[in-house]
Order: sequence, then structure tokens, then C-alpha cells
Amino acid sequence: MASIVLGERNRQALRVRGRVQGVGFRPFVYRLATDLGLDGWVRNDGEGVLIALAGDEGQLARFGARLAAEAPVLARVDSVEPLPTERLSIAAGFRIEASGAGPVTTGITPDAATCSACLEELFDPVDRRWRYPFTNCTHCGPRFTITAGLPYDRPMTSMARFALCPACRREYEDPRDRRFHAQPNACPLCGPRLSLADASGNELAVDDVIAEALARIAAGGIVAIKGLGGFHLVCDARNGEAVARLRARKHRDEKPFAVMVANADSARSFARVDAAAAALLAAVERPIVLLPKGEDCDGALPGVAPGLAEIGLMLPYTPIQYLLFHEAAGRPRGTDWLGQPQPLALVMTSANPGGEPLVIGNDEAVARLGAIADAFVLHDRDILVRCDDSVVRPRPASANGSAGAGRSPGFVRRARGYTPAPIELAHRAPAVLATGAYLKNAACLTRGSQAFLSPHIGDLDNAASRMALEEAVVHLQRVLAIRPEAIAHDLHPDFFSTVLARRLADELGVPAIGVQHHHAHIAALAAEHRVETPLLGVALDGVGLGEHDEAWGGELLRLDGARFTRLGHLRELPLPGGDRAAREPWRMAAAVLHLCGWGEEIGSRFASQPAAPAVAEMLARDLNCPRTSSAGRWFDAAAGLLGVSQVMNYEGQAAMQLEALAARHRGAVLEGGLWRLDGGVLDLLPLLQQLADERDAAAGAALFHATLAAALAEWIALAARRQQLTTVALGGGCLLNRLLTAQLGALLRARGLAVLTAEQAPPNDGGIALGQAWVAQRQLQGED
Repeated sequence: MASIVLGERNRQALRVRGRVQGVGFRPFVYRLATDLGLDGWVRNDGEGVLIALAGDEGQLARFGARLAAEAPVLARVDSVEPLPTERLSIAAGFRIEASGAGPVTTGITPDAATCSACLEELFDPVDRRWRYPFTNCTHCGPRFTITAGLPYDRPMTSMARFALCPACRREYEDPRDRRFHAQPNACPLCGPRLSLADASGNELAVDDVIAEALARIAAGGIVAIKGLGGFHLVCDARNGEAVARLRARKHRDEKPFAVMVANADSARSFARVDAAAAALLAAVERPIVLLPKGEDCDGALPGVAPGLAEIGLMLPYTPIQYLLFHEAAGRPRGTDWLGQPQPLALVMTSANPGGEPLVIGNDEAVARLGAIADAFVLHDRDILVRCDDSVVRPRPASANGSAGAGRSPGFVRRARGYTPAPIELAHRAPAVLATGAYLKNAACLTRGSQAFLSPHIGDLDNAASRMALEEAVVHLQRVLAIRPEAIAHDLHPDFFSTVLARRLADELGVPAIGVQHHHAHIAALAAEHRVETPLLGVALDGVGLGEHDEAWGGELLRLDGARFTRLGHLRELPLPGGDRAAREPWRMAAAVLHLCGWGEEIGSRFASQPAAPAVAEMLARDLNCPRTSSAGRWFDAAAGLLGVSQVMNYEGQAAMQLEALAARHRGAVLEGGLWRLDGGVLDLLPLLQQLADERDAAAGAALFHATLAAALAEWIALAARRQQLTTVALGGGCLLNRLLTAQLGALLRARGLAVLTAEQAPPNDGGIALGQAWVAQRQLQGED
């Protein structure tokens, strides 16, 4: 890096961009500079961190080499740029200056799990923070969820109301302390406090909140605990009666719960945990990790994840959570116990009754969760931004045989720990706000060459979720200091996300740009992989509005930037009863029987369904049977025919159960003639005819997956040859199916195609706003 000689000292100014605020970067620079004997200063501003240095050539060279290599664990250095030094003023010594102003272009830091140094203090009886449930430092703790705006300083957080005591103030002001400018810094004398309340919100007088909460959980109770980004509902995962009670109160009949355990060794009691999975469990982001169940998982955790092949496990990430395990272990001194298996397993599920957004406020919790929880663990540090737990899968070994441990996880839900870390785009483009889809909603705002996804919001079928989306887009604009130049949205005119987009566009005086649902799915992959050339895309999901109001969901597309061409689709199936058929797989099975000419069997095959005769009549007369090319409905039809599921309790349940059966079956023998290609239409009816007579559900599920992968591969390869393209992007919610994704990817690579799958955003509707924004940017830039 070039420097300018001034007398006997060289001067250098450096602009550092990336995730460099709120992560201990300035004290790191201070320690590095003073260790090397450099003079100068460092400060935060709207663009990141600014550093001024004076020293000899060797000192400056060593500083530059160590700056990125030794950065704090939570930091991410995107660029280090030299700046002019003509007006640089440097005094003797090195200092940390107050934050500067200016337009905000720096990154925003996600929340981070409690670090090892803080855990040592937490479990040291002679430390002043022994068992203090809000212990943190610059290497860990809340960031995004307590931040109202940037620069990231205490007055801009929910810690502003807590005045530092003299001891905490000394830590906060000492550049050599790891709590230097740790904005959430606190201790029992000056910081937030826990309290325990009953189901009505009345505070209970107890000697130890953690001990009493754990005692209630051990006795079979349900406790709502305030966390980083919202409340969790917690019960003993080994207690089947407690789990059943939580299901009944939350009206969540079969959807799986996440389970928190102390460490990876504890996780091995319930799941198969390899090195990559263990690393992901213990990562600073602390997601829920979906792992293959162990042999006795369902027996040890009754009712937690019924009928599925995977269990969602997570490790503690806040001091409160660690203290629950510490209490259960008998309050051992030190941290050695954390390396040993612990028997405690806690259901740790989001406190979002009725599918509404995560509860974040104390009064809100009592009002919305009082009929579910027996008690509340509350505290007085406000959560400013709701942020649910992320859900991920370890990524398998890549095609060249490299392990998945060093790669990003496969996202099912991108939220706490990862949000709002930016997704880097291919180049700078106009700022666009995208409002996402109707299901699994998340918004996206772009700034320069970066895209920022909001935390997972959920389905927009209730007023609270809609309000949460509005809050999220306001917060994104505020913390990024960006006024969008366009608002992107789904084509469906009745989605709240579309209504909101059009209203915001009117208020801001900018265009509203509609983007077709499946175009957005493939565009999201192009965005994160920085693809600028045409590519093939296959979008497989439940449903999305097509160009002429059709119900699409199994689409073969050619993507040309802002444009796309529909090259083909799955054969359309009738939906007897309309949307109800998407919730009742037996109806889709009945539709297949009708198409096969076996409509007279509907009544006898589905005798347990009172509506079976009426559905048979609907299909015969083609009444209330709209058509769809949805891949999800083919999964439902297979599940219905095989007797795996007749009525679903949650979205995607039938497909997940089908995948679980297929994963347990030892291979499937492919038979010829189980699909047809008619122009651009892929017809799977011959496969479903075969399944209609299959008595072994697991064998049928395996055959369905293997045949579907083979059929899709032939369909895609043919289109690739015709279009003279060599890259295919695979998107949509069906790509959460691990088995299908692995089989299809292998078949396509064997045919010489490069395969793109989602890595930085979910493949389902949780990532669709990224694609909407990408398409809108290209329209604004004049691409056809």
C-alpha cells in the first residue's frame, strides 16, 4: 500500500469497509497500532472505519498485512482503500476518536452467540458477572436487534437508558479492554435485570429467576422466555405430556419443534452429527440445524418432530439460555462442563401464536401468550427489531469432493445471526426495495452493490404479520439511510406485499415494478451467484401467479436479466375444490385417479373423507377444478396415493413425510416409461399411475423421488441443448427437499451442466425479494 514520506515519518490514511462497527474493530486497530509503535487515530463514520497512521515503511507494511488477517471474529473486511494524506493531521501517540457523520454505507452487524471469554466470567463465582444474564463484550451479544440506527453507538441502541457504573465505564473507555465501546456492556449493578411473572403477568418474588424457571420446566410447565430477537416458548423436550400440552395450547398439531441442547455431544443423543454439523451448531450465528435423526430420537423426544427424518437442534447463544443448562448441571465452576454431554433438552420454539410475528415486548407477551405459557421470564432491555431463529442444513460435500464444513449453510429460514449481513451483488445498481411474497415473507433493500434481506417475517395472512412487514421496510430504510428508487413486488394484485409496494411507490413518487413469482426465484439465484449472462432456471414450488393469471409452480425458464421466457412446465393438474386441494393431498390423489380414468375408485379409496363423492363429481363435471402446474401438488398427489398423508396440518407436511420415507428406503429401481415429454410439457402421470398400485409406501416414495429427478434432468438437458446454455439454476420451495436436490444436481452435472442452488438466501419464498430487487434494478438500468 502506498504511503507518503513526510520528514522521517510516512503517513497513511485507510478507509476500511465491511462489517467493522460494533465488532471491536477500533480497539483491535488501537492495539495493533500501538503494538507496532505507530502514531495516528481511528474512528467510525457512515462509510465504515477511517484510520490515519504515521510510522516507518516497515511498521506500515506490517500493519497492512495484519489488519485483515487478525481482525476480530465478528468482523468482515470487504475492502481496505488508501486515501489522500495531504490534509492529514496526526499527533504523537495513537487514539480512538469519536464517531464521524456522513452518509451511511457501512455494514450492519448481526447478533452473535456468547463468546468463550464471557462464559468464563459467567461461570466464575468470584467474577463480578457470575451468573449475570446479560454478560457480553465486543465479540458477542446483541447487535442488530437492539439497534435503532447507525453509527452503532450506545445512544442508538436500547441500552441508552442504562447508565454505566464506574467499573463498566472503565471497561468501556479502555482501548485495551475487550469491552471497549461494547455498546450493550453492563453488570448486575447497572444493567438490565430479569424477573419472573405468572401467566397473568404478575411479578413473582423469587430468590433466583433462572432456578425457579428451570424448576417449573422440569415439573412439566411451559415458560415463555425473552431472548435476543423475541420470546421462546420452552418446555422439557423429554416430557411427552408437556410437549403435547404445548401443541394443544399453541394449536400446532404436528409441525416440528426445535430443541436446544448444551453442546454437540448432547446433540448426538438425538441426531447424527458429523464434523461439519458440529461446527455449524457451534458457529457464532447459532442457527437451528436440521440433522438426520438418531435411532432413538423419537423415543427420547416424544412428539417433537413426528413423521420426519430430521430433527432441528440448536445450542445456547445467550447467557440466559446457558444459565438454564448451568442450573441443571448443578452450577459447576468454570466451563469444563460445557464439553461434556448434558441430559437437559429443551423445546425452544418461537413465540408466535397463530402464525403471527414473533412476540418481542413484555406487555405484548403477557397479552398474546398468557393462554399458552404458565410463567414468563422477562427483562427490561427492549428488543427493537424482531428476529426469529435461523434454520439451516449443513451443506453436503461439493461435486469435487471438498467437505461442506467451510461453506455457507443451506438456508431454510434466514434470520438471527445472519440478518442483516449483506449479499454481495455483481455491480452497483439503483436502490430498490422489494416487498417479497405472500408466504414466508422477507423484504429486501439494495444499496450500491449489496442486498440486505430483512429477517424472516412469515405468512401475510394476518394483520400482525402485515404490520411487521411495514415495520421491517421502515427499519431497513432507516438503518441503511437509503431512499429506494423503485419498489418491486409480486404480480398477484391481492397480496398485501403488492398493496404495500404500490402504496410506498405512490408515497415516494417512484415506480412500482411487478415481477413474476418464478422469474424472481431464478433471479435470486442469479443475484447471489453474480450471473450476468443468460441461464436456464427451474422453479419448483407450491404456487405463484403466472403471466396470464394461471397458477404456476413447475416452470422451466430462460432468464435474460429483466426478461424471461417460459420454455416449459409440468403437466397441469386439476385442483378439486380450489385452494383446499393444496391442504388435502387426498384431493390431489383423487385428481390423478380421475385423469387415469379411475374416477370410480375415488369414493372407495378415500372412504374416510366425507367429501370424496362430491370431489369425484366435481372432477367428472370439471366444476371448481382450476388447473395448476405446481410441483408441490405432484408431491401431494404421490403422498395421497401412497397413504402417507390425506390432510396436512402445516404447509409442506406431505412432501416432508414423503421425503422421510424415501430417505429410509434402500434405493429405488428406475423403470422406463414413467414420464413423457410433450413439447415443453413434462408429464409425470405414468409415474403416479405406478404409485396408485404400490403397497409399500417407502418404496413408492423412493421411486417417486428417483423418477422425478431423472425426468427433470432429461427435460432440462434437452432445453439446455436447444437454448445453447450450460448453466441451470434450481429454485423454489421444493428445492428444500434434500433428496431431490442431491439426485437432480448429480444427474445434471453428469450431463455437463453447471448447477446453481441457493446458498445465501433460502430457495423458497423467503429469498424471493432478492430476485424481485435484482429484476427491478435491471429494468431501471434499461435492460429489456
